[in-house]
Order: sequence, then structure tokens, then C-alpha cells
Amino acid sequence: MAETQQRALGRAAFYAAFGSASAILFSIAVSNVLLVLSLALLLFSGVKLRVPPIWKPLAVFFVLTILSILLSESPSAGRPQIRKFFVYLILLAVSSTFLELRQVRWWILACSALAALSSIRALMQFAWMLKDCGQSYGCLVGERITGFMSHWMTFGGQMMIALALLTAFLFWAQAPKRMAGLWMAGAVVIAVAIFAGGTRSIWLAAAVAGLYLMWSWKRWTVVAAPVALAVALLAAPSFLKQRFSSVWKPHGELDSNEHRRVSWRTGWRMVQAHPFTGIGPEHVKTQFQRYLPADVVKLPEGWYGHLHNIYLHYAAERGIPALLAILWMLGMILRDFARALRRAPPGPGDAKMVLQGAIAAVIAVMVGGIFEHNLGDSEVLTLFLATVSCGYVAVESIKDAGNTERA
Repeated sequence: MAETQQRALGRAAFYAAFGSASAILFSIAVSNVLLVLSLALLLFSGVKLRVPPIWKPLAVFFVLTILSILLSESPSAGRPQIRKFFVYLILLAVSSTFLELRQVRWWILACSALAALSSIRALMQFAWMLKDCGQSYGCLVGERITGFMSHWMTFGGQMMIALALLTAFLFWAQAPKRMAGLWMAGAVVIAVAIFAGGTRSIWLAAAVAGLYLMWSWKRWTVVAAPVALAVALLAAPSFLKQRFSSVWKPHGELDSNEHRRVSWRTGWRMVQAHPFTGIGPEHVKTQFQRYLPADVVKLPEGWYGHLHNIYLHYAAERGIPALLAILWMLGMILRDFARALRRAPPGPGDAKMVLQGAIAAVIAVMVGGIFEHNLGDSEVLTLFLATVSCGYVAVESIKDAGNTERA
């Protein structure tokens, strides 16, 4: 009887973890509640607790974060970053309860459906904004579409990960692909919403991840990318055309080009002043003026609560060693997934689908992180960590299949 109850608790823990990793696409509160429930059920279920191999660089990152807080000017200010450690428990919940590739497949499709719904809502927002703002570039760039999220960067960060996973599903999932046309339509909706979002860093990140997937699937399809871009720009409203050209021809302070340059220069001064432990988590926004370059007389319009670059931000906030720990983690993920892919059997397969989608998601986050502090956003971070955990489920499945063949 006790064994039956433990199995039931284990299944309940899986459903709660599944819900937590999916609900992050529409509510961080619901996701957190389900995560706590999953962890509680795990403790009583007797299920073996597992975490991905990236726990080592993460442990180093956590220790260095705590050290940076203790040595900072105001340690109490860094408490939000200690609380954010909770988000990383999604690694434990997913890794301990997702034991089969079919479970990962269900999760990818659930996330794809939720992302498509969020994108539909975002496109409705875009239509309303076009109606209200007309051709006013300032109006449209000041408040962009958010889907189910509260900010356009959060929305874009989640959509690029979801699109990477769904595209990998369409390219490599095992046949038969039920409702393949519907999933393809979902991918198109998500891609259109990313474009309508007008967030250039998300455009670039999604494009690089997409090119990786196309090259890995059928190399000749990469040729279609410039054609697709040209068609999109021709059909786009003038706002999106202007937003594209703002990369090299910004509209004064309406675009963030100069704002990012000032942020990066200031961040570099922080790194130079505190290379080993940083100025302290949550201290960038309070000490920004102190490290502002002398030749900057007036701050361009923009948000100065972070440095709009995950690499520079972690180095400035927590020190270069903490940045190296994050790079160690990202490098380990890519190495492990690439090695598993080389051992995967030829042809389509769920393991290959999950690994390719996870690699593309990591690439998207790394590219987007050059221009935005995307891993500092709990909603994006949760989805990213859940994706990485699922990638390691695929690694284990390939390893187990290899061991079975050798036996």
C-alpha cells in the first residue's frame, strides 16, 4: 500500500512540475505555487532526486553571488537575488519527474500551444496599438506587445525559446506528427508575433537560433532566410520597417542605441573598479551615476536598472569569476548536448528533436543576452532552465540506449 501511495505521489509531483514549467508562459504566481507543490510531493514520494550536471557551475555562481552580497556596500539590497535562487529549483523538479522523452514531448507541445495563444493575444494588442497610435513611431516603440506577460522583453524572451522548441519538433519529431499543420500554423503565429514585437535583440536571437536549426535540418533551407526577411519587411507596417532600419539609423533617443552604449561603458567602469566580487547584486541601479563616464553630460532616455547585457551585468554586479561560472554552465550545456547528438541514431527522433531545440534555445538566450539582461527575468529564466533539464533527459535516453545495445 505504501508503495502504491509513493507511486501516486510521484505521478502527482510530475504533473505539478509539468504545470509549473508550462504555467510560466502565462503566470509566474501559478508557476511558483505548482513548483512548491511539486517539490513537497517529491519529498514524500520517495522518488530519487536528480539535478543536471550543471549544478557544479551553478553552485559556484551561487557562492560567488552570496560573497558579492556580503562584501557589497549595502548587503540588504541584494536579498532579491537570494530569493531568486528559488527559480533554479525548477531544475530539481523537472529532472526528478521527467523520466521519459514522451513526457518532454508533451511539455514541448503544451508550451507551444500556450505560446501560440500568447502570440495571438499579442497580435491583437498590436492591431489595437496600430489603431490608437496610427503612424506615430514614438507611441509604438514606447509600449510594445506583451502577450500574457507584463513586459515586451519578457514576452519576446519566452517566445524565442518556444519557437526554437516547436521548430525542432516540426523538423525532427518521430512520425506520425498529429496535427502537423496546426503546429506549423502555431510556429508561424509565434514568429509573426516576435516580428510584430519590434524588439531587435529578440529578432536577432530568434534569427540566429532559426538559422542553426535550418542548417542542422537541411542546409539548403538557409538560403530561404533572406527571402523570408525581405517578404516580411515588404509586408510590414511602416513602424516595423523603421524599427529594422533603426539598427543603423536610430530615431534619436526613441531607440536604445545610445542608451545601451552608455550602459555598457558605465558597466565596464564598474568591472574595472571591482573585478573580483563586483559592486553587489541590485547595486547597478543605485550606483550607476557613480560610475558614469565623465563625458556623459545627459543620460539618454531608457531604463538604467541593469546593463542590458548579461555578460557585462554579471561581471559588474558579482565579479568576473561569477561571469566565468555562468559561461562554464552555458558551455557545459552546449558541449553535453552536442556530444549526445553525435551519438544519436540517424534520422528523426524525439531525442534529436529535444536536443536540437534545447541547443537552439541556449543559442537564442546567449545571443539575446548580448543586448538584454534576459536571464535576470524570472519568467525567461524558468523556461530556459526547464528546457535545459529536458535536454538532459534526452542525453540520458541516448546514453541508456547505447548501454542497452552494448549489453
